[in-house]
Amino acid sequence: MAPHSGHLRAPVTGSRNAQGAADTSVGHDGRIGKEYYDSSPYFDDRGAVHLMDYESPFQKYRVRKVLEIHTPGRKDRVVDFGCGWGTFGFALANRTGEILGIDFSERSIEICNRRLGDNPHANLSFLCADAGATGLEAEGVDLVIAADLFEHVYPEDSARIAMEAFRILKPGGRFSTWTPHRGHVLEVLKNRDIILKRDISHVDYKSMARMRSLLLDAGFEIEKAYYAESHVPGLRSVERALQSFVPALRRRIAVLGRKPLSGTRPAGMQGRDRSG
Repeated sequence: MAPHSGHLRAPVTGSRNAQGAADTSVGHDGRIGKEYYDSSPYFDDRGAVHLMDYESPFQKYRVRKVLEIHTPGRKDRVVDFGCGWGTFGFALANRTGEILGIDFSERSIEICNRRLGDNPHANLSFLCADAGATGLEAEGVDLVIAADLFEHVYPEDSARIAMEAFRILKPGGRFSTWTPHRGHVLEVLKNRDIILKRDISHVDYKSMARMRSLLLDAGFEIEKAYYAESHVPGLRSVERALQSFVPALRRRIAVLGRKPLSGTRPAGMQGRDRSG
């Protein structure tokens, strides 16, 4: 949101990727960059049928579980980091004041804008920009969502994204994060290409401790931090009953940070952890 602007819009901030690093593809060092998402089948129906179907059980599950972390108010201004297919933008357009989806992938924003043309919402827009340097004005947003983003972000760039969320949030604003737990049985199978195919774009899974640390170091207080069950029937019930005792049944990590009302980061960049 530009200074004195009434809308959540900002200029593209150059050709840096969502991880904040210089734009790279799958290069000699094996790094995944902007070109990978723009030129691979990642955003095509060949690579993401269950994600392109906004009414699929998986997408309905994602929206429901992320909104359980924190539900924005009717007049809130929301930014969705790593908006992908625009799922949360369209899910929240009729529930909140204004929402801006941000993704570094031009392909992502093209898909979102095409869908917006078919299903227009005056309070919804999309921006191709770096999630670590959005160009939005400081303290203008009530909620930042980062759902299924941090597993795509390299370790050295994760802190930039958390700090940018802190910068653009109003005092008292929330940063809602949702990411897979690598130790879950399905992720273990995927990473070994057993039954399920490994997702090479998952470049750095975060642990619960790492997610909490990222938010605390950016200046947030921790309001919530918990594991959530999957969308798979049957397995979901087992996970819900046993995940407290069995790490392999912890499907997702949910952490909610709150920017202190003072609007400043505590000394030493350490927020206060209220979750124990």
